[in-house]
Amino acid sequence: MNALPPAGRAPVPLQSLVPSASANPLISGISLDSRSVQPGWIYAALPGSRAHGASYAGQAIAAGAAAVVTDEEGARIVDDVAVPVVVLPDVRAGLGVIAAGVFGRPADDLLTLGVTGTNGKTTTVQLLAAGLEAAGRMPATVGTLGFLLAGESLETERSTVTTPEAPDLQALLAHFLAAGADSVALEVSSHALELHRVGGLRFDIAGFLNLGHDHLDFHGTPEAYFRAKRRLFDPELSRRCVIWLDEHGSLIAEDVRAVRQADLVTVGFEDADYVLGGYRPQGRLGGVASVTRGGERLELRVALPGQFNMIDAAVALAMLESAGISTSVALAGLARAQVPGRMQRVVFDDEAPLIIVDFAHTPQAVAATLETLGQLGPVTTVLGCGGDRDARKRPAMGRVAAELSSSLIVTDDNPRSEPPAEIRAAMLTGARAVAGSRVVEIGDRQEAIEHAIRSTPASGVVAILGKGHERGQILADRVVDFSDALVARSAWERMRGRA
Repeated sequence: MNALPPAGRAPVPLQSLVPSASANPLISGISLDSRSVQPGWIYAALPGSRAHGASYAGQAIAAGAAAVVTDEEGARIVDDVAVPVVVLPDVRAGLGVIAAGVFGRPADDLLTLGVTGTNGKTTTVQLLAAGLEAAGRMPATVGTLGFLLAGESLETERSTVTTPEAPDLQALLAHFLAAGADSVALEVSSHALELHRVGGLRFDIAGFLNLGHDHLDFHGTPEAYFRAKRRLFDPELSRRCVIWLDEHGSLIAEDVRAVRQADLVTVGFEDADYVLGGYRPQGRLGGVASVTRGGERLELRVALPGQFNMIDAAVALAMLESAGISTSVALAGLARAQVPGRMQRVVFDDEAPLIIVDFAHTPQAVAATLETLGQLGPVTTVLGCGGDRDARKRPAMGRVAAELSSSLIVTDDNPRSEPPAEIRAAMLTGARAVAGSRVVEIGDRQEAIEHAIRSTPASGVVAILGKGHERGQILADRVVDFSDALVARSAWERMRGRA
């Protein structure tokens, strides 16, 4: 997306953003992309994997850039240009604060809630939005589902990442504020924390859900992945912390407690400020549990099945109450929440199997989803793995799915630049190692979904995992229209002779 300021936003002097700047032109925008720079903008030139962004400074200046922000290496590349060059030791580390200044520090006028975790970020952010709406607020959300204001998509170019780059994020917050938002809930990815995309923000409340196997292609080791997640709970990034006490959350809570005990709220199965227990299914696709807080026992209901979703809801409840939302209003909002592509039933016909679309794309998420659905009937699972992403999880994905499914269809997800057959082969290595497993390989995802529905009785469950809400499939250098939900509905209609 382009970091366009809201209409009517007044430019600001460069030296108000960076006092050390050698000149003081008026600044009206900022971008990391030389192709999107407009007159009066800052061009932020970062080192890249193939070339330094400073190599494109001439293009940005020709487009009207009023200043260049870069590092020492970049400064040598852009020597002797006609605009001020601001040199920072780490451009990414300083970029968020500069971008926030360009757009008038919009977060200062918003209630900001940030959620991190390997699994459950999208669900929790949507639960938070439902609770805020129930309280009469106008919440915006940022994450995998896009940029939403009161549930409606903001008319802006879609980012392809969970958490946008700092200039884009600050521009987005300014747009939200101008459109009437008073609060925002963000999915905060490990990439965003490692790359300082949320720099310039200090979240009013930050929540931690869990840590599983993902993104090791980027972070390298589980330890580095954990350190990235941990950063959200540093005092400069969050005012109050709500932590789910799993193995990793307990470590974060210890660190926070040592620095600022009063700013910590814990959620867990025991020895926590909010104690979750007594989970039981409610209907086929809902759940209810008790939450004990300060000696008071509350009944927590959500229209999502599985204890893992109830954990997300308990964290959301603690965050909402920490934000000043009353208990009764928060509980009512959580009970009404709907999350696209998360345990979403896509066919409503008593003669059809229970057909579910879910975004589960890590071994832990696949296991939690299939354990829950397995209580409702024998499960036929359709699953692939994304290309150009953590390859080490693929055998584990296949193994877990084979263990917890009556039958498994290994198919393509978003292969991207990788040969799809090689991705499937890695999954099949894990799946076929499971004794007694029933595994079929069907590369074409539409054919795989159709086969799953055709071969599953009405008493069974079809779990279509990995893509959830997504509306496209990335094949090499092109994106084709593809929705698991629409494909499943169309397949069933054809089988019923209604199409």
